[in-house]
Amino acid sequence: MTLGAIEARREDVAVIGGSLKDRVAELFPLIRQRALATERARRVPAANIAALREMGYFDVVKPAAYGGSPRPFAELVDANIELSAACASTGWVAGLLSAHQWLLAMFPKEAQDDVWDENPGALLCGSYAPTSMAERVEGGYRLNGRWSFASGCDNAQWSLCAAILPTRGEEKPVPAFLLVPAHEYMIDDTWEVVGLAGTGSKTLVLDNVVVPEHRVLTFPQATSGRTPGAKVYPRQGLFNMPLLTGIPSCLASAAVGAAKGALESYVASISTRVTRGAVAGGNNRMAEFPTIQLRVAEAAASVDAAREILLRDVAHAEALAGSGAGSGNAFSVEDRLVSRRGQAFAVSLALRAVEALNASTGGTGLNLENPVQRAWRDANAVGRHISMNWDAVGTMIGQHMLGLEPKGQY
Repeated sequence: MTLGAIEARREDVAVIGGSLKDRVAELFPLIRQRALATERARRVPAANIAALREMGYFDVVKPAAYGGSPRPFAELVDANIELSAACASTGWVAGLLSAHQWLLAMFPKEAQDDVWDENPGALLCGSYAPTSMAERVEGGYRLNGRWSFASGCDNAQWSLCAAILPTRGEEKPVPAFLLVPAHEYMIDDTWEVVGLAGTGSKTLVLDNVVVPEHRVLTFPQATSGRTPGAKVYPRQGLFNMPLLTGIPSCLASAAVGAAKGALESYVASISTRVTRGAVAGGNNRMAEFPTIQLRVAEAAASVDAAREILLRDVAHAEALAGSGAGSGNAFSVEDRLVSRRGQAFAVSLALRAVEALNASTGGTGLNLENPVQRAWRDANAVGRHISMNWDAVGTMIGQHMLGLEPKGQY
């Protein structure tokens, strides 16, 4: 990317002004209006991505050397909560596409050049489960197989494909991310689901694709914060954070945002709604029912607590990274587990909120156009993700607190 192009991009974003969350608020009505169409299309509209790109959404955790306008990671998470309140599918995809700019910055500089020098605006999807074995070849690795749950793949120009690297001698197999350009894989439309349907989390099919060795980042590097990219950006906390302090925070923000949007829609609807049923009695204002009042209060407290936990933990992680930038030694097992605990528990709070609201929407809540039921389905879909599942993550936390070795990813 030329210096002139970088400066022009920075000037464009500067003209927009305001925090990222403020910019999202301006788009909120339009994104919310498209939420049902997004779900039915089973992918995020190109128009949504274009609008987010224009406001600098995909530059906020991207290195300045490649045209980014780096801000605190917590600012992305907070903005993604707001975006997900309008459309959780758009928030899930946009949060990942933006956070993957940050993940790319962990790779060797040569890999960053491969992506951003050719296309400064390139976006990356990803398939994180390392279910396939890479084959070692001269100068790199060969990939064959299918990579599932590649959210936003229709909107991306590259993908992060996870695989197991073959061993050398006595080494143990190591999972890793391998960077693959879109023209080297096919997209199999396998995404027919009830929650987060608009994310387009389809399957990538790779046939005899060779990935150069410099486009590889191992999981141990990424989860420790001791990455090749950390050496490129010394003394910058943002680019020295471990992977799992950042990416899952963006995933969790989609659930918290969905709950926030559900609460706003529920209050707007219930405030003026009058009952018609013979059992409950007709012509009674629902807002006057104590049970409804309690559901609103519980949902509001849950959403607020979830947001505070997420933002607190990701800000703490960035501060820790800044204190020991480049070494990764600033993060203890405890620090990483606290991040994982907060992310998963924030989702459990979001689920508590949407369950409280959706259970009392009545017959009108069954309509697919009703945003409360969509938020309920979307938040539950987030909770099914293994990184966000409280049973899986909470068990790991309990193991550590009881003096056992945590079984899971942190």
